[in-house]
Formats: sequence, C-alpha cells, structure tokens
Amino acid sequence: MATTHGSDDAATPTPEGGPTADDATGTTDATADDARDAADGADGADDAPAVAKAKKAKKAGKKKSTKADRARRNRKKLSNDVYEAELFRLQTELVTLQEWVKATGQRVVVIFEGRDAAGKGGAIKRITEYLSPRVARIAALPAPTERQKTQWYFQRYVEHLPAAGEIVLFDRSWYNRAGVERVMGFCTPQEYAQFMRQAPIFEEMLINDGILLRKYWFSVSDAEQLKRFRSRLNDPVRRWKLSPMDLESIHRWEDYSRAKDDMFVHTDTPTSPWFVVESDVKKHARLNMISHLLSTFPYVEVPHEEVELPTRPQGGENYRRPPRSLSTYVPDHVAQLTGDPERNR
Repeated sequence: MATTHGSDDAATPTPEGGPTADDATGTTDATADDARDAADGADGADDAPAVAKAKKAKKAGKKKSTKADRARRNRKKLSNDVYEAELFRLQTELVTLQEWVKATGQRVVVIFEGRDAAGKGGAIKRITEYLSPRVARIAALPAPTERQKTQWYFQRYVEHLPAAGEIVLFDRSWYNRAGVERVMGFCTPQEYAQFMRQAPIFEEMLINDGILLRKYWFSVSDAEQLKRFRSRLNDPVRRWKLSPMDLESIHRWEDYSRAKDDMFVHTDTPTSPWFVVESDVKKHARLNMISHLLSTFPYVEVPHEEVELPTRPQGGENYRRPPRSLSTYVPDHVAQLTGDPERNR
C-alpha cells in the first residue's frame, strides 16, 4: 500500500469517509467565510428529528477520543489575515499551474471524495476561483440514467476526462460505487466486486496514457459532520445541501467507515495513491490540500509575451450612440437601497 493512514474506528469520532453531495458554497471573502464556518460550529437552535435521533444513537456507542484526536481539535486556528494571504498565494500558484498545463498539453484529473459536509466543494471552489473555465472544469455527475445503467460502469466518467491542456476536478467520481452504492444497496455484490477489481486497472490505464491523476479523501469527524448538518437546517442558502441521503449517512456511519476502509485496501496503490485531508477545520483543509496538490506537479512558470494596451483612438464623427430611451435597462435596485432621489431618472 502506498500511503499510511490510520484505521477508522467507526464508533470513535476520528476523521474519515462517506457518501454523496458536495460542500461547494462559499466565497473567499473573509467575512463570509467566518460567518459560514461559525455557523458550521454553532449548536443550532432546532434539530431535525432524524438528526437528533442519530446524535443520541451515536453518543451511546462513542468511545473516548485519543490524545491525537484531541490535539488536532485543539490546534490553534489560523487568523483570517494569514488564511487569506496564504490562500491568495496558493491561488496565484494555481494560475501558474494552469498556464503550464496549457502550454505543455498536460491532462490533469483530480478526484475529491469523502463524507458529506467534509469540505470537498469548498476546496474545489477555492481552486477554480481564478482559473479559466475553458481550462479547469468541474465534473459533478448526477445519478445515472436508465440508459447509463446499462453501460460499462466507467463509461459515463470517461466522457468527462480532459483533453490536452485541460484540468478536470471530479466532485465525487467513479468511487460512488465503492461508497454510497455499496452501502445503500444501489449495486449488486457482483457489480461491487467487479468495480474493486477494475478500478485499479482503469486508473493505471489512465496514468499509462499520460493523465496526471490525483485522489483526495476529505476526512471529517462524526461530531463535526453533525454540527455542519445542523447548521444547514435553517440556512436558506445551504438547506438544499441537506438531503435525505445525508441524513441516512448519519445512521450508517459505521457502514460507510467499513466501505471506505475496504476501498482503500483495494485502490490505494503505489501508482494511484489516496491522499487524506483532515478537514475538521475547513480553512486548514483547503490550504493543506491545495499546497499538496501543487507539490505533486513539476510545473514551472511559462514565459508570456508582454501585453501593451493600445492608445484609444479619438472619437470621430462616424458613430453616434443611439438614445438611451431605445434600450431596455434593468431597474436600478441599488438606488432603492441607497435612497437615491434620482432613481427614477
């Protein structure tokens, strides 16, 4: 096995793995980040019955956390200023990586897997914020159609693989079969066993063909995951992220833990290892993951031609702008907020 990772004790609140849904919303604005992360850590006013029931059941079987777990939780958090400065530095490096990928015709695939609310989507959002959508794109596939269910399992993912000079970030991937499909019974034992045999071969084929494949597992403790679920209950902009499948994943924590362990045994290979991102602190997870991702590529700064803005020519008499009354403008909503007396002008 290529990487070293601690075994998941399903009854202990140690970070590790799970099913569906992304954790995408957010902005790099420090105030918005703080508000969101504070909400994730809040106790919440009213628990949904399913969440409260799951919390009670988990408390009954929970073991004492280890010294290492307590040390991770008590580690000092970065200040907002340090976080924002380092995030921007890393995002600048990501732009350099993008230009290198374009110039050299590299094909990059990055897989994001992990429990619900582990921070995968938030990391993806920060990675792509300043990248060109023509170079870096996100593949977040919905449930397969009836037709796709009759195809080779990997077929619908192959369609989204990058061409030369492209980066594809898979927000969940073919590993759905090893996680949610196995736990929820969406595939047969035979289909699951076949996936476990084929996945390492499939990935080796991609790598041998020149694709740069990176796989990240976002690990979150059960206590932190529950806090994030609860914070979404009454949040109008994130409530959509709390699906029945998420609530079911709480009840099946141990099943997902076993599924993740088995997945690592079969697919954490020397040629295609898993990299685990501890994500109980979202900001730390984002910086750690992006920093590591950059360190795995031999990218260099690509020379580019200096661009000089031309002098704008003096306006001639050959063009006259049409009257404003001939165009339909959007209403000035901001003027209503600022009390502009000329808003109806």
